[in-house]
Amino acid sequence: MHAHFLVGGFTPSGSLQHALETVLDKRTYQVYTDPEITSFLQWAQQNRHRIDCLVLEFSSDLATPLEQLKEQDILLPVLLVDLASNVVCDSDAEDHAPTNVIQVSASCQTLAVSYHEKVICVAASDLRQLDNYIQQAISQFLKLPYGQPATEDVAPPSADDPHFTLSLQQQRLAEKLRERLGYMGVFYKRDPSNFVRNLDPEQRAALFAQLRKDYRLLVLSYFKDNSSLNDKIDSLVNTAFFADVSVSKIVEIHMELMETFAKQLKLEGRSEEILLDYRLTLIDVIAHLCEMYRRSIPRETFER
Repeated sequence: MHAHFLVGGFTPSGSLQHALETVLDKRTYQVYTDPEITSFLQWAQQNRHRIDCLVLEFSSDLATPLEQLKEQDILLPVLLVDLASNVVCDSDAEDHAPTNVIQVSASCQTLAVSYHEKVICVAASDLRQLDNYIQQAISQFLKLPYGQPATEDVAPPSADDPHFTLSLQQQRLAEKLRERLGYMGVFYKRDPSNFVRNLDPEQRAALFAQLRKDYRLLVLSYFKDNSSLNDKIDSLVNTAFFADVSVSKIVEIHMELMETFAKQLKLEGRSEEILLDYRLTLIDVIAHLCEMYRRSIPRETFER
């Protein structure tokens, strides 16, 4: 048995309801649809810890319901479907014939950001690609910052903190993703624009800085009796996986950190041999990352 993704659809229009019920594979998705916003919000509140993505028909009337969800600390991956999206003519390139481009409204984009910055707006013509967009929404949601403490000296957020709620939701989705990949071997459709090779120099530097910080915290807590150790490993591996970071880069980060620690130990007159133990940390991270990459390969690739 594999992990099903629970998708909630607010569907005043029959076209969106039809797409959710026919386009999405029932072996992967469990779909709930409701044309009434009051009963839909009630369902969302009751299933807040089970829902994997919301697919909402866009209208200006959604501003209040989304604000209510946000006030109740119900943050989820969301697709806003703009059924009134426009077709515009793109004729910027002088050496190419004009092409038609589907463009969602600016008000849809504005409403999306008001809920959280990783909400995705899609056009009605893209409903055939619902699976891709849902997976993209989940992928983007996993990258939302939730204010994780920079050092272990800072107390973790309490259970009623919205940042804590968001982090738990992200961990649950990441676990469901791993379960789905493990049982189904499906190709996880990551967003190539977030791959390290496609980032600008500033974004790339920020990504590597985050990886170095996360890896340092992992090393410092690796041999402690730490119940959050697996979460630290998963968080680091997820960041690397979604950015398509190479295993060799992880090795490089490990070596840089060990060199820094070695210099500090020398200054303190202590032996560097203790650093050899942290090869286990590197092996653990590499094993997790390689497994993520292995499971992301389409099964058909092995059957050819």
